Amino acid sequence: MKVVILCGGLGTRLKEETEFRPKPMVYVGNKPILWHIMKIYAHYGFKDFVLALGYKGDMIKEYFQNYELMNNDVMLELGRPENRVVYQNHEEVGWKVTLADTGQLALKGSRLKQIEKYIDGDEFMMTYGDGVGNVDISALLEFHRDHGKMVTITGSIPKSQFGKLAILENDTANFTEKPKADSFINGGFFVFNKAIFNHLVDDDSCDLEYGVLEKLSREGQVKVFRHKDFWANMDNFRDMEYLNKLWDEGKAEWKIW
Repeated sequence: MKVVILCGGLGTRLKEETEFRPKPMVYVGNKPILWHIMKIYAHYGFKDFVLALGYKGDMIKEYFQNYELMNNDVMLELGRPENRVVYQNHEEVGWKVTLADTGQLALKGSRLKQIEKYIDGDEFMMTYGDGVGNVDISALLEFHRDHGKMVTITGSIPKSQFGKLAILENDTANFTEKPKADSFINGGFFVFNKAIFNHLVDDDSCDLEYGVLEKLSREGQVKVFRHKDFWANMDNFRDMEYLNKLWDEGKAEWKIW
């Protein structure tokens, strides 16, 4: 099953870092937050990734192009470039990474539509390139298959409130009501049936949450997987400092691998 990660946004609220690199490449510890997200999925056996690139996407391409050299011991013979030996000593063996350019200004729905050609199953997963959590991906997928609707979204409770995601009867999502103090928010970690592509268009103005998911939620096609444990995103500089503090102190609850 493919795991799509949206990596194309400008990250304007983290300008201190994103002026120089795309947000998914901002480091937590000694690795980009994108790597942390991929490790969560890989822990559950999902290692086939499609990265929807946009702003400074070439840096993400370069990171994975050079991944073997930068994360393994290497023997080089100068003057004989063919005599290079990479001593495999990292744990990311078997990851498949499709790097897809989806434009500088495209909104999320457009980016998702553009990678449709790389989805070869009846369902796939998707998340954002800036959020981590100890989400049980296996339980999430089981929940999605049990309810049989088109979309599952992971609802999370962050320390600060933003976004809109009310939960109605039977875990049905509603994107229009104002959240209460203990409301869930959209934590990413979606599961989609491939039919979602029928509701998207390859136009930069095609959004995902505002428009498509609002409509599908009104039709009862969006269910919420409630995740009450750790979840955090890296929206601004303070968030970046917080995640790095947790990592440095050995308190990174998303580190399930």
